[in-house]
Amino acid sequence: MRTYQLTIAYDGSRYRGWQRQPDTELTIQGMLEKTIGEMTGYAVEVNGSGRTDGGVHARAQAASVVLAGKVDDEAFLLGLNEKLPDDIRVFSARLVKNGFHARRSARGKCYEYTIDTGEKANPFMRKYTFHYPLTKGRGLNVLAMRRAALYLLGTHDFAAFTDRVDEKSTVRRIDGIDIVEVADGTDVADATDETGRVAEFGGVKGTGERPGIVRVRYKGSGFLYHMVRILTGTLLEVGTGKRAPKSVKDALESGSRADAGFLAPASGLCLMEVYYGENDRDRISGF
Repeated sequence: MRTYQLTIAYDGSRYRGWQRQPDTELTIQGMLEKTIGEMTGYAVEVNGSGRTDGGVHARAQAASVVLAGKVDDEAFLLGLNEKLPDDIRVFSARLVKNGFHARRSARGKCYEYTIDTGEKANPFMRKYTFHYPLTKGRGLNVLAMRRAALYLLGTHDFAAFTDRVDEKSTVRRIDGIDIVEVADGTDVADATDETGRVAEFGGVKGTGERPGIVRVRYKGSGFLYHMVRILTGTLLEVGTGKRAPKSVKDALESGSRADAGFLAPASGLCLMEVYYGENDRDRISGF
């Protein structure tokens, strides 16, 4: 028996999430298991690093699969991608030690949420963003969002930021939140403030000078059901003045879902990286 680690990218728009479901073939896990099973001639189980919701995308979902024996990596990838639909691609298949499990072995993940704050939605990005139009000439108050994000860094009980009440534990660790505004379609790698200096505050960056594309990137040990989308909705409410930055701290302390913000739509969310160790070789990254 041989264990392979897969790196997968997918457009989740038409799928009902990662996890296979008995009433539909439109799941990422289901499509992969069906396709690999057809190639090998026997049933396989493909385990992902996490179960993305319906409509959520991935540039680098990590998965593991146990095959009966060693395969030719290039031939396996070629055959797999020829059979998979165009909105799912496997970029690598790496032989790893038996016992590796994409979810249980993962040490952290990075998600990115993309918001289109323009008055009119960008039609070319509509499947990959949340259109959240702002008043013309005004941007999000990113300084307030940074202050709110500081409360979220570190290890906390995030019970207020999940829609699942039966979680075994709601304690998670967030290592960083990065807020970046995109100017004229180009990412501002090091966003600057009005003085021209890099605008950083506790590892959170951004400008918020005018409506455009805003990306919020979260890195942490793991995330609860709907957690990133609720965090994003909460930060957007801070950015538009609907709540104070300190309300984020209050929600953490109360543990009540009612004290957190709205659930941002799935379309804007993308899994960007999965971490398995300290070295670059142990980081699963997309294109």
